[in-house]
Amino acid sequence: MGLAVAIQMDPIDSIDIDCDSTFVLALEAQQRRHELFHYLPRDLNFAGNRLWARARSLGLRREKGDHFTLGPFRRLDLACVDVVLMRQDPPFDMAYITATHLLEHIHPRTLVVNDPLEVRNAPEKLFVRRFPEFTPPTLISTDGEEIAAFRAEHGDIVIKPIYGKGGAGVFHIGPGDDNLNALLEMLTEGARQAIIAQAYLPQVQEGDKRIVLIDGAAAGAVNRIPAEGEARANLHVGAKAVKSTLTARDMEICQAIGPSLKERGLIFAGIDVIGGHLTEINVTSPTGLQEINRFDGVRLEARLWDAIEARFEATRE
Repeated sequence: MGLAVAIQMDPIDSIDIDCDSTFVLALEAQQRRHELFHYLPRDLNFAGNRLWARARSLGLRREKGDHFTLGPFRRLDLACVDVVLMRQDPPFDMAYITATHLLEHIHPRTLVVNDPLEVRNAPEKLFVRRFPEFTPPTLISTDGEEIAAFRAEHGDIVIKPIYGKGGAGVFHIGPGDDNLNALLEMLTEGARQAIIAQAYLPQVQEGDKRIVLIDGAAAGAVNRIPAEGEARANLHVGAKAVKSTLTARDMEICQAIGPSLKERGLIFAGIDVIGGHLTEINVTSPTGLQEINRFDGVRLEARLWDAIEARFEATRE
């Protein structure tokens, strides 16, 4: 099966080939003899009820400093390709939302992974609220008094923007921290933007587990240990990736949310679990493939492509 695959992502020259999940997804597609194209989100164009991208053919190799070859620019009608991988990084802002609206015009005849409508309807820190039985105590609000009362109730809390990424704007606020009001003014933009306040989970010092789900099924996990003096467990701010396994609680969470992910066409998802609590469901541009591959001796990108190809064939019926 040779498919035409367009990858909507950030500039390919800036990726780290040792940890980037899109890179191994694209390598696997290339090994399966799929034809690859690369374009940036800003290269999307819509006119005359046709969606096209200013795209370039793409070749990849695992060679640091020389990991890609791009062909000349061409006008690529996205209705004429088989699969679009929507893999640009958040933030989940209006530009991201616009891209989902545009890609809806070609999906599912051109299979967009993940389904653009469902990506738009499942912001990562809001979608998780559909499963309150697994989440820590949480408040979503613009109201400083309500957030202060939440802190008074729970003591240590974490506040964070709803649509942020990579730990940006995440603050651990203790019961006596007098920075709360100033931080709320900044994060809520003067009470215009709701934020998330969440009971602090001290178990984060033991790790924030990323679990990858493929078409609704748990496929593997990696634990991320925060750096000394850091409350965030994001790898790019110094957290350390360590081998992990799926506990009974992890499987309970995955089995509860998996059918919803599968039904929504969210083929590639990554959830975050701290101390048995579900904190995020990542569906925009999940990561973790290469870390899990190294620790578990697997190739999750192959399982992902098996799922994508099966979904593509189902759309032909």
